[in-house]
Amino acid sequence: MPSLHTDPTPRALVLGATGLIGRRLLAELLHDGQAAAAGTRSRGSEEALLSWLRGHAVPTARLTTVRVDLARPDLGLGGDDAHGLRDVRDVYNCAGRYRFGMDRQEARAANVDSALHALVWASRLPGLRRAVHVTGYRAGGALTAPLTPAGTDRLYREHGAYEAAKIEADAVVRDLAVREGLPLSIVNPSTVIGDSETGEAGQYIGLAGTVRDLWRGRLPLLPGGPSTFVPVVTVDHLARFLAAVPEHDSSDTAAVPAHWVLDDGTPPLHDLLRGLAAHLGVRAPRGRVPVGLLRRLPRVLTGVEPETLAFLSDDRYDTASADALARAAGLSHPPVWPSLRLWADRLVAEDFGERPRVRNAPAERP
Repeated sequence: MPSLHTDPTPRALVLGATGLIGRRLLAELLHDGQAAAAGTRSRGSEEALLSWLRGHAVPTARLTTVRVDLARPDLGLGGDDAHGLRDVRDVYNCAGRYRFGMDRQEARAANVDSALHALVWASRLPGLRRAVHVTGYRAGGALTAPLTPAGTDRLYREHGAYEAAKIEADAVVRDLAVREGLPLSIVNPSTVIGDSETGEAGQYIGLAGTVRDLWRGRLPLLPGGPSTFVPVVTVDHLARFLAAVPEHDSSDTAAVPAHWVLDDGTPPLHDLLRGLAAHLGVRAPRGRVPVGLLRRLPRVLTGVEPETLAFLSDDRYDTASADALARAAGLSHPPVWPSLRLWADRLVAEDFGERPRVRNAPAERP
């Protein structure tokens, strides 16, 4: 039940508030009655965020919007805006660029430098309770800082710019937090799918792109092997989890809690795609192509972005800390198959972002 506080002074700041995760987290905080600030890049992004919040019946009386520039150590906050955020206790960094094919400089600026700037700014808050860094599930704990130039070069060469930047950011924010004694939590969500009740996500790359190819008959073979695991988490569960982190994580700053937030009951990728094919009424691929072969074939033949191949893995992830926090907060994952089907239906209805349609409009077969 929402709290009855009336003071509009923000106690939480959401950076990256216009993105898939940030706006859902912001909505969760506001629905819970918290006073929150949203960091936006421009007037246009602010207006788009406000329109989305109004369209989802989110109360905005306790919302503050501020213009931020994560390329700058002070976040580009002027005197009045900085003063208005003086009482912020929780800083959520949901910012970053989720795009494949970036060069190294662009990926580092968007996903490494911005993360450091957010944490350094948060460290100056007199009443900081917790900073929360949101990154990818393939990034967590992969290496430690400081990185040598040769090690950094190898990281970007082996992983590609997007994933390498996420891994590097994970290492450098951990290192800074431990050195400075900062209360930092890292949340590593898996592939974020739509809301468990509406299917809405509004993001069309990654696994959503594979579903698009399935729907359009452009997925002749299943990628990976029988044990390939691409876990998912619904966006509404992730938002509730993030909102609970500051209250439930330890105040001990000697260690940095890290939480892999994913539904461990996600079916293996081949079963997932076959199940969605049956649900959507399209033909499922009948064969498979190993990841090693996909790596060797030219992209012009496969149509696969090379950077996505790292996600086609048999790896499993330690969800113990996330599961414990979720239990303490009274949270549980929504059933995975109904959520996947709703998400797929919504992707089709929106034509995978290429021709948005009226909500709940019937899908047409390709």
